[in-house]
Amino acid sequence: MKNLFAFRIGRGALLTIIVWHAFTHGASSYAAASDSPNNLSLARAFPKEKLSEILIPRGQWHPFPTSEDRGHWQALPKPVAAHLIGLGEAALAKPLPPLPATLYLAYARNGNRSNFEAIYFERRVLLQNLALAECVEGKGRFLEAAADALWAVCEESTWCLPAHVGVQKAKVGLPDINEPIVDLFAGETGVTVAWTLYLIGAELDRVSPQVRRRAEIELDRRILKPVFERDDFGWMALNVTRSDRRPNNWTPWISASVLTAALLSERDSDQRARIVHKMLRSLDGFLRFHPADGSCDEGPGYWGHAGGSLLDCLDLLHSAAAGKLDIFSDPLVQEIGRFIYRAYIGGDYFVPIGDCAARFEPERDVVFRYGKRIGDPNLKALAAYGASIEPMLGGRFMGRQLHGVFDAAEILASAPASPPLLRDVWLSSEDLQLMTARFHAGSREGLYVAAWGGHNAQSHNHNDVGNFLVFADGQPVFVDAGAPTYTAQTFSSKRYDHWAFQSAFHNLPTINGVMQSAGRPFAAHSVVCETNDAMAQLQMDIARAYPAAAKVKSWRRTVRLNRGRNVEITEAFELTETAGDTTLSFLTPLEVEISQPGQVSLRTASENGQQPVRVRLAFDASKLAPSAERMALTDSRLAKSWGSHLNRLLLRATPPALKDTWTLRLTQASATKLE
Repeated sequence: MKNLFAFRIGRGALLTIIVWHAFTHGASSYAAASDSPNNLSLARAFPKEKLSEILIPRGQWHPFPTSEDRGHWQALPKPVAAHLIGLGEAALAKPLPPLPATLYLAYARNGNRSNFEAIYFERRVLLQNLALAECVEGKGRFLEAAADALWAVCEESTWCLPAHVGVQKAKVGLPDINEPIVDLFAGETGVTVAWTLYLIGAELDRVSPQVRRRAEIELDRRILKPVFERDDFGWMALNVTRSDRRPNNWTPWISASVLTAALLSERDSDQRARIVHKMLRSLDGFLRFHPADGSCDEGPGYWGHAGGSLLDCLDLLHSAAAGKLDIFSDPLVQEIGRFIYRAYIGGDYFVPIGDCAARFEPERDVVFRYGKRIGDPNLKALAAYGASIEPMLGGRFMGRQLHGVFDAAEILASAPASPPLLRDVWLSSEDLQLMTARFHAGSREGLYVAAWGGHNAQSHNHNDVGNFLVFADGQPVFVDAGAPTYTAQTFSSKRYDHWAFQSAFHNLPTINGVMQSAGRPFAAHSVVCETNDAMAQLQMDIARAYPAAAKVKSWRRTVRLNRGRNVEITEAFELTETAGDTTLSFLTPLEVEISQPGQVSLRTASENGQQPVRVRLAFDASKLAPSAERMALTDSRLAKSWGSHLNRLLLRATPPALKDTWTLRLTQASATKLE
């Protein structure tokens, strides 16, 4: 299919960077790296005049087949076509749910954002499923329902979510229709509308030409015009000058949405080039202080809309410029892509940094496409291992859905025998400082550890400097709970009132009764990672992550994996005084048995249904006293990862000491020799 996002890998790198370190052989020792600006400017390399020359005219750009191009839709694999028809038929049978003003106001009144968002997203998925089903079948059966859904979306007073509308001059509450706000999901709505018009616009004219005309007006009014005329949307990142203010996933995510809407819908070629150039400036802001090792301090769960959205932008630009805008060979672009498998534990588990969930299925087509663009077999293997049609074709992001439709057969046909399971990873950026290590490359057997330093001003931050995880045979032992369902509190001054964001509910010490504090100064120091065939360890001083009230002079934490043996946690500390309890906290989904002095057994509950796990934590009973508490998980987002509860193991210093060294050893009960 001509121009169906058929990409090549570019030759010319635009910058040179220090690459990441993933160790598989020999011995290495690395200190944490400092971050400096990247000398990359897409806007400078591709000024508006050059874009006007290389962009394919709107009417000639055909990134995917339209509904009228019957041959390509009829050639879809039967399971793909049947699944899309099934989604369309389900959409036909479901009435379009209303979005009343009082539902929008719920966020301002009680902080609930979920009730509105559920209906908001449902309306867009219904439109998407109707449009794609019509493309597959091509008989007009889904057209009128698609027109109704599109018209209803156009009649919404705003496409901006209640949680994001507070940047308008009228502040939080109902939207001011005279000030359209372009947030993440206004942008996503623009994508859905633009692709719907591209795919079935001519067919919608048979219902009424006013449907398409209205939708084009709304795209311009709500997305293209505000983006072009305003420079004050924070996500635009037009003047990023400091590494501690670098943009998060909003910048590439919304940039991809605006690029989609502009490239597909803007009829004025000069204006089209101007909007594209502005989005290049936004991407420059995202990349300027991005860590050279590709690490994403928002975690792998947000990678899909940080690195993954960067891919969406570059895919669109490459296609719309007939391959003349190509930076897939750029080292930073490649490292950003690789982060997702460097944070992969096994099964559906990823390292849950920040608000990232511990368990999720990444958008497989995004991962697969990234692997193809940069020629990385690990990305393609992560995407294809265990893939099935339903999750690949069930998303709510229409541009990605189209890729999934036409890539599904290739992804399923390339499923490998196993996913990428790296033996060791060290990502040295000051924002993250992440080490992961396992007993053997390519195997989930034995112990796996992840530990990180960083600071407490990350995007989607938790106060968790020095946190670590342990898995045994691919199953969780010590975990990070993740983030609860978002509410008004989540991104307010009261964020850290919730236990899930506090250091005392991570695998960390509470010193003299004091937890870590939020902010850039609260960071790890003297961070060093070492790895060889026998072990991998991360050492750091986490004392500065705590406020003065903790009265801690130094707290040297070492997380060490001894391959084939155990995990050792060493806490070497010095306090200026003992003014309260000092306690080590550990979160675990396993059942806790405090059976004898100096030993705690952790085991899978008999009714759990997972592969049985049994480990033992050993410590000095003369220095640490254990206790445990059960934490009920009533929040649906937390329960999705961990079920009904987690257990919190506490080791309290007895007696309190000004200076000491504690060593804890975690060993699998199945090991031939218990340490």
